Amino acid sequence: MTEVLLERERSSGEGAAGPHAGLALARHSDGRLTAVREGRSRAVWVRPAFPWTEPARFLSLRDDDEEEQALIEDAASLDPVSRSALEEALLVAGFVLEVTRVVAIEEEVEVRHWTVETRQGPRSFQTRLDEWPRSLPHGGLLIRDVAGDLYHFRDPGALDRKSRALLWVFVD
Repeated sequence: MTEVLLERERSSGEGAAGPHAGLALARHSDGRLTAVREGRSRAVWVRPAFPWTEPARFLSLRDDDEEEQALIEDAASLDPVSRSALEEALLVAGFVLEVTRVVAIEEEVEVRHWTVETRQGPRSFQTRLDEWPRSLPHGGLLIRDVAGDLYHFRDPGALDRKSRALLWVFVD
């Protein structure tokens, strides 16, 4: 869908005003980032799509159904108001960490405490008891911790035996 939107902008001549002409970003009164295009407004989340070494490049704007609404190749290409709103959203977006091993999962009164190893190093995080890993359309699992950070299990079947055993208890 994103490629179609970006291609439509380029072929309609909007690309001359920049690759994101017709796209405006703003912070809604509830704090969420809102994307406005062709008079339609939609709340979106920012998901960095490429390495953190270039935090203002290749940002996916996704709705609550995880459907991509726009791909921002470079935040500098946005108008100043949209760029500012995007930068604010990036500050609160958190991180997406790729889990490579599950060390332990322990339940406490109202939270589940996870100890994992990620590509970025060892991590501990907590999730609510009603927060479960969810399957992604392109494969893998995703879980959000209480701080809003995301943990991605790219290929759960490729994890070591102990990790799979700990994780599968929480997967449908």
